[in-house]
Amino acid sequence: MTDTIDTTLLLDTVVGAGDGALVELPAGATLRIVDLHGNQAVDTLLYDAHDVDNRYSAFDTVREQGAVYLTTGARLLSTRLDELAVISDDTCGRHDTIGGACAQESNVIRYGEQTRHQHACRQTFLRYGAPAGIGQRQLGHNINFFMNVPVQPDGTLTFDDGLSAPGKHVEIRASRDLLVLISNCPQLNNPCNGWDPTPVRLIGRWA
Repeated sequence: MTDTIDTTLLLDTVVGAGDGALVELPAGATLRIVDLHGNQAVDTLLYDAHDVDNRYSAFDTVREQGAVYLTTGARLLSTRLDELAVISDDTCGRHDTIGGACAQESNVIRYGEQTRHQHACRQTFLRYGAPAGIGQRQLGHNINFFMNVPVQPDGTLTFDDGLSAPGKHVEIRASRDLLVLISNCPQLNNPCNGWDPTPVRLIGRWA
């Protein structure tokens, strides 16, 4: 006889290409992000559900774990060094947290004036974060799940072809009550989405 763990499904939804979501995740629950078609960047921010100023810090997460990339076992820390979540499962193997989110302003600088009016992750963050009191002051460096951003020997970053594939997933386990703010990246100007943004699936469970 084998032991089984009862789980309750909190969420099962598909987020379209370029769309977003705000997920309330209670402490101990898991959120699995499934890359349905492969090569889709999922920009993600984490907040203490009871204090959105206590938010994910890429700087502190990288420094404390001594690694630039995120994968299974990585502790996702806040600006106050609180543990917000842990990556509990990962079939992709590497995720970026230094490349940041696309914005209309950065698109213009990187790709030219013709991109100024393209939709960007920053807009999605502000739209879905607004009901929770998340505004411009609460936005910081995010996690780019499934995104491949190699760091070159001279310290520069390269937005490269993704390492993911259809059906790959990453899962986080909440260390406290969380708000998870997601932008399913609409970027068309670099290969982070394989030049073709696609939907992802979110599965939340309480164990």
